[in-house]
Amino acid sequence: MTSIEKQSSVVARLLLFLLLAFNVPLSHSSSLTCVDFAMKENGEWNMEDDVPLKVTFCEGATHWTDAIPIGNGRLGAMIWGGVSSELIQLNEDTLWTGTPGNYTDSTAPAALAEVRKLVDNRNYSGATEEALKLSGGPGAMYQLLGDIKLEFDDSHAAYSNESYYRELDLDTATAKVTYSVGDVEYSREHFASYPDQVIVSRISASRPASLSFTVSLDSKLHHNLRVSGQNQVIMEGSCPGETKESSSANSKGIQFSAVLDVQISGEKGIVHVLEGSKLRIEGSDSVVLLLTASSSFDGPFTKPEDSKKDPTSDSLNTMKSVKELLYAKLYARHLDDYQNLFHRVSLKLSKSSKTAGKNRKLVSSQTIPTSARISSFQTDEDPSLVELLFQYGRYLLISSSRPGTQVANLQGIWNNELEPKWDGAPHLNINLQMNYWPSLPCNLHECQEPLFDYISALSVSGSKTARVNYEANGWVTHHVSDIWAKSSAYAGPAVWALWPMGGAWLCTHLWEHYTYTMDKEFLKNKAYPLLEGCTLFLLDWLIEGRNELLETNPSTSPEHMFIAPDQKPASVSYSTTMDMSIIKEVFSSIVSAAEVLGTSNDVVIKRVTEAQSKLPPVKIARDGSVMEWAEDFQDPEVHHRHLSHLFGLFPGRTITPGKTPDICIAADLSLIKRGEDGPGWSTTWKAALWARLNNSEHAYRMVKHLIVLVNPEHEVSFGGGLYSNLFTAHPPFQIDANFGFSAAVAEMLVQSTMKDLYLLPALPRDKWPNGCVKGLKARGGITVNICWKEGDLQEVGLWSENQKSQVRLHHRETMVLAELSPGIVYSCNSQLKCVKTEDIFHC
Repeated sequence: MTSIEKQSSVVARLLLFLLLAFNVPLSHSSSLTCVDFAMKENGEWNMEDDVPLKVTFCEGATHWTDAIPIGNGRLGAMIWGGVSSELIQLNEDTLWTGTPGNYTDSTAPAALAEVRKLVDNRNYSGATEEALKLSGGPGAMYQLLGDIKLEFDDSHAAYSNESYYRELDLDTATAKVTYSVGDVEYSREHFASYPDQVIVSRISASRPASLSFTVSLDSKLHHNLRVSGQNQVIMEGSCPGETKESSSANSKGIQFSAVLDVQISGEKGIVHVLEGSKLRIEGSDSVVLLLTASSSFDGPFTKPEDSKKDPTSDSLNTMKSVKELLYAKLYARHLDDYQNLFHRVSLKLSKSSKTAGKNRKLVSSQTIPTSARISSFQTDEDPSLVELLFQYGRYLLISSSRPGTQVANLQGIWNNELEPKWDGAPHLNINLQMNYWPSLPCNLHECQEPLFDYISALSVSGSKTARVNYEANGWVTHHVSDIWAKSSAYAGPAVWALWPMGGAWLCTHLWEHYTYTMDKEFLKNKAYPLLEGCTLFLLDWLIEGRNELLETNPSTSPEHMFIAPDQKPASVSYSTTMDMSIIKEVFSSIVSAAEVLGTSNDVVIKRVTEAQSKLPPVKIARDGSVMEWAEDFQDPEVHHRHLSHLFGLFPGRTITPGKTPDICIAADLSLIKRGEDGPGWSTTWKAALWARLNNSEHAYRMVKHLIVLVNPEHEVSFGGGLYSNLFTAHPPFQIDANFGFSAAVAEMLVQSTMKDLYLLPALPRDKWPNGCVKGLKARGGITVNICWKEGDLQEVGLWSENQKSQVRLHHRETMVLAELSPGIVYSCNSQLKCVKTEDIFHC
């Protein structure tokens, strides 16, 4: 048994124990919820009014953001759900334009020296213009794979509108479509299997021999089609080898292949091969479509023309293995894999006992589409929609980032354009990091593995960029990257292109992973070498500056301009608050890691501890807010979407109400100055920041601010909101806010350090007076379950898997020191007194 299998086994036993301990019935609909907090009139828990975790629709998709996303981390699909014509739009996460690049510039050191000189002379606008010489070339663009199209006969146009129903069931990671034509009911099921690496669609009818349709495979990319046998279509194609503004027009790009296999049932069923490599199914009882795909991508440093991978052979071999399994077995394997992750956490929220049952009964009806629930949220504030959106973020992370895949990019893995907005690329000045915010607190640490693989690749290309461009040791990465591990600055103005802190921010995730998992082998073999390389760059990047302090020069606050003393707009100065906050976080992380590993006497650690005392502190501006730049420059856009100067509050840990109360007061004012409007990711970042300030009212206001329906035909720039399929909007769609929302809600319910655990620190007691959350993770490797009633804590369950822990439990004014032994579940009452212990290994 592997370590992962052992862990899964232990987790399964823990979950079973917790279900029994919290008196949860083991039915399918509530199999892994602690308690459903709809209340009876007499105050007893009502276990019957459970709202399914489903995103629902009463019609087929009109826009891409109406379609249902499914994915297995590598392969993705968007299910449109049309009746006469169905579209299943496909993605494969290694399909990108371009080839490996040279991310160095031998002219950069001279340009850097000139920029620094201009900054030292306080010519910030001049430094901003000169910094254009430090920008690099454009990056690669994320591509699409293609489309599966199903064309039904004319009778389907006469389907019953009232019978149509489409859903995404988060509990099973399955998309379903049902409708009736006359007295025949048609149904379609779609899922993406991680264990078998296949997208599966099953189409059936209630009357035998009633299924007839044409199926085809297509792509916007250059491709060829051919039919193999009577029931298989093979598509082979390539991505453009060049990037935007690239001169390498003849470069061979990534090659890909997709295999679509058709399996029919019924005595009368038959498959015909039509012109154009289409297949025509006639008179079948049911049809199973299987889609496998792969590419020639062989890592970020191998040119496509040098790749030894054969995508067609790989796709066919995968298909051969898949076809040996019946549909029921494929589905069972999919469920077992997915639910092992998804079922780790449950969240139940409700209003007062008098309205809970009524509200839940209303929204559980399948006749109410999710878009209507979004539209009514500003008036009904339905807590079950918050539950759904929280779990939807977890679903999307499982579906877009799994061990062995690429990182979840700006759109996860879903994309239908050859030139997606912002290239669909990982953006490292908030967006990629936010994608992985929920992975640890929301109990999906395995989904972080692609991020660490990506950081490793960035460290390779980034070491060359650091050495040549900045004459520094270690490694560096800027604000936009791609599948080729681009580490140099992107093409464009300094306000967003010149930001060499992307790799440093990513490295904070390495230490965080250890604090949640307590995986010392990971810390030693994976995290520490990357942290050390990042630290070496930061030590070299810091230079002696004003008042005998270290400074960064040049320095920008991501995407935000200021008015320089000469009244000219500028973005380049020195020692922005975000620069220093990230550096402090990285330095603190590597010092802590060295303590764990027993390497505190290393030369690098000694250099870090010496540098820490010379880093400038966070400053408070004349108006009482946190200064964003090293000087109190005029801000021409006080409602700017980025909250960069508050990094130390969240996701960082250097600003806390307990240790830096004055800075927290300034942070409060900074958030008020920024306002509530902004794109989705900004909204969820604000929610998390307010939660760290223990301000439940404002945190909830941001939760509510996000849940507004966006009309794809009338999008408001930087307006945020949700599409009908619950994708979050910048607009257009960016997936980061989906993940940020889950993380922010978790932060409202549980916060932690390695020594402290805060229960319900930002619970909006008037909005979610009753509830239960099960399975959230805290630092120190602790699993947390909390139940509350009428706004008051009722019960707490704590469990540490592998190590003995000592932690201070906090709830409001109460603090209790708790000692946890591995494998023991501790149940505490509202006063945080332990009232029950159970050995999970013997329960």
